[in-house]
Amino acid sequence: MIQVTKPFLPPKEEYLELVHQIWERNWLTNDGPVLRQLQEELKDYLGVANLWVVANGTLAIQIALKSLDIHGKVLTTPFSYVATTSSLVWEGIEPVFVDIDTNTFNIDPSKIEDKIDEETTAILATHCFGNPCEIDQIERIAKRHNLKVIYDAAHCFGTKYKGESVFNFGDISTVSFHATKLFHTVEGGAIISKNETISKRAFYHRNFGHDGPEKFRGVGINGKNSELHSAMGLVNLKHIDAVLDRREKMVSRYMNSLQKSGLKFQKITENAQPNFAYFPVLFENEKTTLQVKAALEECGIYPRRYFYPSLSNLNYTKGDTPVSDRISSQILCLPIYHDLSENEIDLVVSIILKTI
Repeated sequence: MIQVTKPFLPPKEEYLELVHQIWERNWLTNDGPVLRQLQEELKDYLGVANLWVVANGTLAIQIALKSLDIHGKVLTTPFSYVATTSSLVWEGIEPVFVDIDTNTFNIDPSKIEDKIDEETTAILATHCFGNPCEIDQIERIAKRHNLKVIYDAAHCFGTKYKGESVFNFGDISTVSFHATKLFHTVEGGAIISKNETISKRAFYHRNFGHDGPEKFRGVGINGKNSELHSAMGLVNLKHIDAVLDRREKMVSRYMNSLQKSGLKFQKITENAQPNFAYFPVLFENEKTTLQVKAALEECGIYPRRYFYPSLSNLNYTKGDTPVSDRISSQILCLPIYHDLSENEIDLVVSIILKTI
């Protein structure tokens, strides 16, 4: 069976060595030494000033919204994982969808200003499949209209824009460390902001508002992550360069094999260095997409309609987003994970070519 993705697992003995230390200390959560070490090593690896590890990427978005005091309406993308939108709705914020660019699959900056009104407080944009948004345009618009910018950078571990971490842009960036991501802590995520004041707010929000055992700084939530999760992250960080290198080679093989197929691929944003987290392919129409999906599944290969449906079609949202609707009906993310072999990639390609 070939799944769309599988978690990278480091050598078991490396993880168990840290687990043994955790057992000896009997300190399992509440900002333990492994978590603190992970945060410091992540800041160093990514080149960011402030980073707080949290329990998952969805909580990271919710804490980001609280840390920036976001309310009213937020402009966002309809082409993302459901957590981007549901986090807004969960926090009592109205998502206003801005359609996407037909080539990058990211929010279309040329359509943002038409959606701004007196209730708009922020832009929440997703760097889709680890491909950075048009950051310069978005931030110019935000500055002009006094809006906060949150980047859902769930897919973006290792992604760079203009030579630096994509996490260094906007007021806050959030990232997922879920098991399916390039870098993972099994379950987890992080909140990153270059603004010290905003980062400090996020720090308190993620731990019930605690400022010491008996003092509180406002309302918080339980967003902490454990020592066992952090140990997985600390070990995985040792192998992340090899993971990124392997991912780039797999995408290159897919691209070389499919370049004459007539299929469409995501356009990488100018000045961006992507991390090749996913390999999305756009087919001619929904009928062909479903035919290819069925043909692959008959052979025990499971791609994913990622992202489907367009979030503007959920039962608790609405929006006129024809580009997102079309892209979501025609896209498949093909299998890609660390130990996927070249022969397996070639098999996926051969079934696609035969089907189309």
